[in-house]
Amino acid sequence: MKLVLLALVVLMPAVCAAETKVVTLAQAVSIAMDKNRDVEKAREYANYVQGKYVEERAAALPQLSLNGSVALSKDESQKIFGTTVQRQFGKSADLSVSQPLFTWGKLNAAIRAAKVGLKTADEQLRLYRQATYRDVVAAYHDIQLARELSRLALENRSQKLRHLDEAKRKFGAGVATDYDVLAAEVAAENTQPEVIRSENSVRIARERLRFLLAMGKDDVDIADSKETASNRTLPTSYEEAIQTARKRRPELSDLRLRIGIYDELVTIANADNKPRLDLRGSAGWHWANLDDPSPARDANGAAWNVGAYLSFPFFDGLKTSGRVAQAKSDLRTKQIEEAKLLDAIALEVRQAEYSYNEAAEIKKALSGTVKQAERLVEMAEKGYEFGVKIRLEVDDAQLNLLQAKSNLARAERDFRVAEVNYHWSIGVAGE
Repeated sequence: MKLVLLALVVLMPAVCAAETKVVTLAQAVSIAMDKNRDVEKAREYANYVQGKYVEERAAALPQLSLNGSVALSKDESQKIFGTTVQRQFGKSADLSVSQPLFTWGKLNAAIRAAKVGLKTADEQLRLYRQATYRDVVAAYHDIQLARELSRLALENRSQKLRHLDEAKRKFGAGVATDYDVLAAEVAAENTQPEVIRSENSVRIARERLRFLLAMGKDDVDIADSKETASNRTLPTSYEEAIQTARKRRPELSDLRLRIGIYDELVTIANADNKPRLDLRGSAGWHWANLDDPSPARDANGAAWNVGAYLSFPFFDGLKTSGRVAQAKSDLRTKQIEEAKLLDAIALEVRQAEYSYNEAAEIKKALSGTVKQAERLVEMAEKGYEFGVKIRLEVDDAQLNLLQAKSNLARAERDFRVAEVNYHWSIGVAGE
């Protein structure tokens, strides 16, 4: 009894850890939007660009600092002339302020660039959310397909085992030969590898979904239903699709925002050798104690200063010119990347359209094949029962039925995945 209790204590954590969470497609998408690692990374990037904006904005605000000092000095350089050696002990406390008044547009450009950076964070989040939606939908339908193929493999094995039992029964009745039994045994054993592979495919597909949902050690499975993604209206033509993609693709919007940032960087670099005006001042209290017996030995009092300071580094060895050339080159590079991305998006949209049409046509073509194959099997089995068909014809009919069901299941999966990929290509997946 103690051994049984000990075994339960040891195995209980493993049993709890192996609990499987069953989710619908909508629930899987919702979990992914909250926990997916890429989505979390995009949210954290938003925090980074917010901090960058605060950093750049700080340069336009007054800079305050509190400074204090304690100093002791002694001068013996005049001792040879009979002058009394004096020691001085001083303390000071000052509050200083610095405020840029004119920077040739450098500060304003930096703040504008930081504001644009905030918008890039939104586009990054859109990008990863759409990609996650696409991957989760595909993984969900992969599990559906793997389950169906596993069910068909088990069904095929069960059928072969029934044929084996039938062959043995006929052999016992003297109406079948050893060859018939052996052929049925080989056919039954040949179904086992496919059963193993299909079951493993289900496990792999579930692991893929668990990874996308960031479920950790928890197992995940899908609900036993034929749920699909929302049937959003697809574009009616390639021209409509490409126009939507040009407006909605998040990576394209992100790149255009970054082009705006690089344009501001040109302004920032160009201002390095231009005049700059700053307001600087300080106020505080100074204490000075002289090693002198006179009444003026202590010199304490307030001290302040304020002024406007102009700086004009009109020649810096062409350093600024080099920076401007680099900034303009970076801007031009981003513009070239935009043109390249537009071409790539046009290709993706065209491929997604072709893939969707192909999947839809295949699905339509196979929609009636299963019923025809089922009717063929019925006819073959009846003919075999009445002795007008041979076993080979029955096996062929059953193989055709299995292929028809498998092809239809793959066609259903390919159609749903092609649909979500089409949505992805035009930038509206999950939105």
